[in-house]
Amino acid sequence: MSATLAFRYRAVRPDGSQIAGEIEAIDNGDALARIRRTGAAPIELRAVERGSTAQPRKGRRQPRAISRALIGELSVLLGAGLPLDRALALAIDNIENPAAAQAMGALLVAVREGAPLSRAMLDNPTLFSPAEAAMAEAGEAGGKLAEALERLSEMLEQEAALQRILVTSMIYPVALLVIAVSVIGLMLLYVVPQFESLLDNTKAQLPAATMAVIGASRILREDGLWGLLALVALGFGLRQALARPAVKRSLDAQMLRMPLLGELLRRIDTARFAHTLGALVEGGVPLPNALLLAQRVIGNTVIAAAIGKVAEGLREGGGLAGPLAASKVLPRLALAFVRTGEETSELALMLRRLAVVLDRDVRTRLERLVAILTPTITVVLGAVVATIIASIMSAILGFNDLAVSQ
Repeated sequence: MSATLAFRYRAVRPDGSQIAGEIEAIDNGDALARIRRTGAAPIELRAVERGSTAQPRKGRRQPRAISRALIGELSVLLGAGLPLDRALALAIDNIENPAAAQAMGALLVAVREGAPLSRAMLDNPTLFSPAEAAMAEAGEAGGKLAEALERLSEMLEQEAALQRILVTSMIYPVALLVIAVSVIGLMLLYVVPQFESLLDNTKAQLPAATMAVIGASRILREDGLWGLLALVALGFGLRQALARPAVKRSLDAQMLRMPLLGELLRRIDTARFAHTLGALVEGGVPLPNALLLAQRVIGNTVIAAAIGKVAEGLREGGGLAGPLAASKVLPRLALAFVRTGEETSELALMLRRLAVVLDRDVRTRLERLVAILTPTITVVLGAVVATIIASIMSAILGFNDLAVSQ
């Protein structure tokens, strides 16, 4: 008899409710089959050690650019009338990264063995998210897989564009901050010690500012390594603390309350949510299931928890805009678009338009934040350097005045 493995899973029932638990199976495919036999649709499956109570670690994902390219090419080839296995083989042949091509080859093997593409995607969580597999499954159910993959490709490109905006906008402030810290460190480590011996040989009383700069230089030279180790330990401790849901939720709540940054983070998560939910609804995924899947792209746990409660409330036949407004986690602009989409029965269309508007708004807010951070860092750097130089020069000038008076 084959040895069984333990898997932790989350799944969605036909009524939209979400369940979670552990199951024993021979492999991933057997585990998924067992869950589906209960009538639920699996949205997450992770192998865990027996007896383990910790949350399973997420698999190492392949580069998202490769997944996006594969899905985009596959939609074009299917639209041209090629069979699924032939289209998938051609798309994989175009992948230049051998390791990625080999990983993607698991999809082709599963499809040639008779599995639907959505099942193959769901069986490879390190390559594709449950939301992506759900969109493919909806396309297969409606006989429009090429169109579903095209919508998925557009969603992934929009998500990548938002990530590029975030990374590009923060390059200059981060680089400026690194330069600022480096300049101050060099002054305290190499410039100030050049004057320290001269100042120590004098019997005059040094100014308080000079003593403070010399003291900071000595601490950095003598205890800098210990300070660095302490920072590393602090960072590790914070990482362990943030792994606890209560601590992470508390930090996320505080982040949302911060001026400028809080609203920016709220709109970034809302844009991701709107992109994903709009694509899922347009692809034919039932709204409660689509909400639970779109919830996974939200980074802030406070917003994600509120969306989860809204999804549970949809089982009772309620609308979407009302519960979202009551949760008070999304921007008012988003609520207006969702309400309009419900009233006109064009929810998917309004969610796509909302995502476009939020992407533009996020870009504007990032530019505004960078415009504030850049001069702030420059002024702080200049002030610190000027303070160090002024403290040294004031002591030297004081010695000259003392020598002239004598």
